[in-house]
Amino acid sequence: MNIKKSAITAITTISILSFTLGGQIFAAGGSFKDLDNVTGTDKIISLKDQGLIKGVTDSQFLPKNLMTAGQGIQFISGGLQLSLAAIDFNKAPIASDIFKKVKDNTWYAEAFINAHYNGVDIPKDIDPSKTMTKELFTALLVQGVEKAGNLPLIKIIPADIADDSQLDPSYQGSVQRSLIYKITTLDTNGKFNPKSELTRAEAAVMLYNALEYLKAHPAPVQ
Repeated sequence: MNIKKSAITAITTISILSFTLGGQIFAAGGSFKDLDNVTGTDKIISLKDQGLIKGVTDSQFLPKNLMTAGQGIQFISGGLQLSLAAIDFNKAPIASDIFKKVKDNTWYAEAFINAHYNGVDIPKDIDPSKTMTKELFTALLVQGVEKAGNLPLIKIIPADIADDSQLDPSYQGSVQRSLIYKITTLDTNGKFNPKSELTRAEAAVMLYNALEYLKAHPAPVQ
């Protein structure tokens, strides 16, 4: 029996437990009270108002906290509204069949499944509790954007990245395209800082920029 992606609510019915700094609780409503002097505050608020990201409580976003892989995949999957609605399965997929360290009863398990089946090549051995580097989040976000927007292949003139030698070679193309899509920018010294650990605020700003690009370049009608 085929199971329509839209009907799979049993994949991971997420039960949100007590808040921990390693996870992102799905809090709704209210306004974040901890965004003073945070770069990209307006973008973070816009994403929250659209229901695309959530804080750890109604009033806390913890913008300066480092982004964990679990949070990062939830940002990508939830922000791009990736789902299984257009995919048929013989049986409902479960996260632990795909990822070595993603347990099926976690709040982020469904996000990992949705991202995986929408063309986001998440490392199979990724640890959801570990922080994400800028280059990894960028690469996964760009993959999600390109799949969600059905973006065409583009010919690019590579930007001169001052610390290009520090980039993982497998992420170089995605990083270059992220600059073209204006998802990311180089710093004042022309550096991308690929190995830097991303904060929740930085990740949210990148997600907002990605959605703005998709808005300006809608997918062609099939």
